[in-house]
Order: sequence, then C-alpha cells, then structure tokens
Amino acid sequence: MAVIDRVKWDGPESHIAWKFPSQELSTWTQLIVNETQEAYVVSGGVYDGPFGAGRHTLTTENLPVIRSLMGLPFGGNSPFSAEVWFVKKDINLQFPWGTPDPIQLEDPKYRLMIPVRAFGQFWIQIEDTKRFLLTLVGTLPVFDQDAIERFFRGVLTTRIKQAIANSILREGVSVLEISTHLESLSSDLLQVLAPDFERYGIRLSQFNVRSVNVPEDDPAVITLKAALAKRAELGILNFTYEQDRSFDVLDTAAGNQGTAGGVIGAGLGLGIGVGIGGQVAQSMPGVAGVMNTAPAPAPVPVQESPESSSGSSPDKSEPSEIIRLLNEVSELRDKGMLDDQEFDALRKKILGGE
Repeated sequence: MAVIDRVKWDGPESHIAWKFPSQELSTWTQLIVNETQEAYVVSGGVYDGPFGAGRHTLTTENLPVIRSLMGLPFGGNSPFSAEVWFVKKDINLQFPWGTPDPIQLEDPKYRLMIPVRAFGQFWIQIEDTKRFLLTLVGTLPVFDQDAIERFFRGVLTTRIKQAIANSILREGVSVLEISTHLESLSSDLLQVLAPDFERYGIRLSQFNVRSVNVPEDDPAVITLKAALAKRAELGILNFTYEQDRSFDVLDTAAGNQGTAGGVIGAGLGLGIGVGIGGQVAQSMPGVAGVMNTAPAPAPVPVQESPESSSGSSPDKSEPSEIIRLLNEVSELRDKGMLDDQEFDALRKKILGGE
C-alpha cells in the first residue's frame, strides 16, 4: 500500500475518538491536529505523543518510542506502520442521561416501595488522552457519544439510585418531594461520579438532574397520592385524623338521651361537629365527660296527684347543668370556635327551644 503523506481527522462529529484508517506512515508524513483535538501515534501497544493542535512532521525526533521499537535510523526518511488516534478535548461534550427503567426505592416517610425515574444531562472533557485510549477505547475503530452512554449507563444507574436514597433520608422528605432538592442532588452526584470518570481519563465537568418523577399509574403511587390528598383536604379544614375518628364518637353521643347529647346533636345538625370533635375534650370537658358515659337509667314513674298534673311540666334538666352547658358554649363562641348563628342554635337547644 502507498505511504500516507498527510494524516488528519476525517471522522464524524459525533465521535470522541477516531482512528485514521491507514497505518502506512513514514518519517515525512504530515500530522494535522485541530484546535479541540489531541493525537497519539501508536504501535505495538506503545504510544508516542501527545501531539497538540497544529501541523507536525513525523520524525525520529518526535517518535522516540517507535524509533526505538522499530530500529528506525535516526534522522533518516523511513516508512513504518503505526496507528494514529485522534481524541476530542472539547469541553462542550454534552450527554443526556436517564434511568432506562424505574428504580425501586423505599419512601422513608411513608414506608412504601415507590418506582422512581430520573433524567438530566452531564458534560465531560477528555483530560488524559493516553489513559482514555488505553483504558476505554481499546481496539475499537471508533468511539462515539453512544459508546460513552452505554459504557457508563450501569454505574450511573447505581450511583443515582444511592444518591436519591441518601438525599431523601438526609432531607427527611418523601420521594414525591425530592424534586424541590434537585440542585443539591445534582451537586451530590457530581462529587460521587467524578472518580468513576476520572479513572478513564475523563473529567466530569457538570452533572444536572433535570427531573425526578414517578409513574402515575403505579398502584403504590396511586395509594400514596390518594392518602396525601385526603390529608391535605383535612388540613385545609384544620381537621386531623384523630378528629376524623372522633366524629364517629360524636355521632354516637348525639343519640344519647339528656341535654348534653342534645347539644352535640344540635352541633352535628348544624354542620359544626368537625370543630367540636377536634376541640371538645379541651374546650367542653363537661360535654366530653357525658359522651364517655352511658346514658343514665330512666327514672321510676311516680303516680302524680290530680293537683300536680294540673301544674306545669317539670324541667328536663337541673338548672345548674343548663347553666354550665350555656357557659361552655359561650366559651366556644368567645374562642372563635362558634359563630353567632351556631351559638344561638345551641343555646336554644339547651334551653329546650326549637
């Protein structure tokens, strides 16, 4: 084959490393290296270089390793066989990344296994060309961005899973809330992944997490979001889970006989059971006590005399009990737990009005 007199990059722009197709060189061959590139002449596993940007004439002076290996006469013009590798050293090598499948993580806040997906970009620069060629490129004729993505996909997935898990534990947040911590997560991953790239002669200059999300149709996600929606609804009403449970107790108490049960029943009828249910134990201890006791047994009927039957009917409650309940309802109004309309309705109920 004819000896090549000029060697330069002629590979696709998507390639990071590219090998010149011919190995027939000589000590007068011109090697042309572009501004964003670096080149090595390789023969028998040994490297001569690096050759930076510019035009270089291959001579025995700048090929000391190959001259020694091949026994080339010093200063002469001799053909020889060797590979020429070009490597891009441009900092603007941007790569998209993403988890190919959802990563299963245990949500530390809700103790559910949640599938998580993450996406973003990272930027690299080839810092040590020789190490990059020796450890990563190997005998491949080309090494493009797809090859970089394929090679680092496994380590990216492993590191990202661990980083997200560490982040949600450190921040004390749910998987569903991690999107508010993307900046710190990106910084963590840059530090964690940098050594994995460095051992191949690559500097990881930037790593961004653009999105962390969950599949909306996953059963665990549906269950968790429904529970969070319910909690948010109760929170808007200033209504806790314990208050929600106490509503059932209120409903039962409303059916009890006696004035106290009537008061609670009136409250439920007015739609104010929620407020009473959450605060009755603190604000109306008398009513709360009645709720937790069984109704008193019915009194034994007494034969009324004609004289007594002609008078007015006896009170259903002792005056002291009525006064106490009125005071407690007034206190609820003073604290803002009842408005005037609700207070008037309860007052009438206590006094036996309609």
